[in-house]
Amino acid sequence: MADARMWKSIVTAVSTLIDEGTFEAGQDGIKLRAMDPSHVAMIDLSLPSSFFEEYVCDKPAKISVNFGEMLKLLRRVSGDESLEMNYEEDTAKLTLRLRGRYSRTFRMSTIQPSAEEVPTPKITFNAKIKMSAETLKNAVDDASAVSDHLRLESNAERLTINSSGDLGTATIELEKGSESVLSYEVQQDSKATFSISYLNDIIKSATAASDIVTVEYSTNMPIKLTFDLPQGSMVFYLAPRVEA
Repeated sequence: MADARMWKSIVTAVSTLIDEGTFEAGQDGIKLRAMDPSHVAMIDLSLPSSFFEEYVCDKPAKISVNFGEMLKLLRRVSGDESLEMNYEEDTAKLTLRLRGRYSRTFRMSTIQPSAEEVPTPKITFNAKIKMSAETLKNAVDDASAVSDHLRLESNAERLTINSSGDLGTATIELEKGSESVLSYEVQQDSKATFSISYLNDIIKSATAASDIVTVEYSTNMPIKLTFDLPQGSMVFYLAPRVEA
């Protein structure tokens, strides 16, 4: 791929939820779907072959890696470097070749794939709001000033993000039709509460790879965050906080 930083951003986003995971490579592209260890959050990554400048996959392969180890190899990636990856099934090695002012090659060992199969959640969402990822990031940052959780409330006119704690309250309103809101569909008034810690980790890492996010949720149901990539998408699901 032409910009190695994009891959680093994607791996960083994945690593906020899981330490290890399995890329499933096929003729159509690469996918990864996994739950975090606490089964509170899930990632569903889809990178079609068109995401890559050049993509060749002779036969399906499962490539399991430790993301922390991969990020160590990518830590000094610069903006003028491209990335080439090659998986050798016989040796179970993944080669990462960075090309810029000079060439750097790393080979890392893969790990045994997990036997766990993670299905796609089947959820009906009553609210679907598309906005700039930076807007959502800033809203969650504001909410975190007073609490460790926030409440989303949406009606036909606006999305309201509320948080409250011992230090006070915070209210952020995103109006339908405002500059930061790209599309707004609410079929039914919806409200749910989520952990700010999880949201912060997901959003801060994903905004390095994506400018646009679609927020989908229903009352007291998991939230779905879809971050658009140049081709493909990164989708995160987060279970709601159960309030007594």
